[in-house]
Amino acid sequence: MAKAIINGLIAAKLYEPAEILVYNHRYEPTLAQLEKETGITGTTKLADVTEKAEIFVLAVKPFVFPRLLADLKAGLTEEHLLVSIAAGVTIAQMEEIIGAHKIVRVMPNTPALVGEGMSSISPNGQVTEAEANEVKQLFESLGKAEQVPESMIDAVIGVSGSSPAYTYLFIEALADGAVAEGMPRPMAYEFAAQAVLGAAKMVLETKEHPGVLKDRVSSPGGTTIQAVKALEENGFRAAVIKAVQAAADKSREMS
Repeated sequence: MAKAIINGLIAAKLYEPAEILVYNHRYEPTLAQLEKETGITGTTKLADVTEKAEIFVLAVKPFVFPRLLADLKAGLTEEHLLVSIAAGVTIAQMEEIIGAHKIVRVMPNTPALVGEGMSSISPNGQVTEAEANEVKQLFESLGKAEQVPESMIDAVIGVSGSSPAYTYLFIEALADGAVAEGMPRPMAYEFAAQAVLGAAKMVLETKEHPGVLKDRVSSPGGTTIQAVKALEENGFRAAVIKAVQAAADKSREMS
């Protein structure tokens, strides 16, 4: 995800590669490869970050956060802005370690890797509107971003943070059905994935209710309504709702 963010910032021309400083606890192989691929500057000294950077994107695993924040604390100033993309680490938990600093909690998802991510932006009370908008702009370089209260973060994780996995299952199942009907598997994946992409684009671009779009495809006595009927008989919508709630429940548990 850190690499996706770096590539997005560069592709959107929000920052030149030379303006991006990346810290990692060791140089080889991660930083060395990243410098070669993107042109950013890497460092193994955390002090370099606090001395030279204004915005910190904390893209590490949740279990690393307590140690990382403790190490960062000594070099933080009022002007530094911390952006966390860690699931399960609340703003309050971060403030317990570093005190009252500017913090924005962001929940991106993996389609950011192809420039079609969906990110939530949740700033704390120390962050100005202009700073929150700046962070939003950063993540819009990876797709779409919206500011939401942190209280909605568990719902965000369920509906967008984790949902690419459910969507992959759906695409795989669509393709399996086509293969069962005689279509070659590579072709089945292409047809299924493009259909999902196109349907999602219809929702976003037409702003129509998904139910209205579904009804327009479901001709009386036709093939589509029979497929919808089969999905409903097998608990399709209920299963998806439960999946979103299960992810949200796990997020709350992690926090």
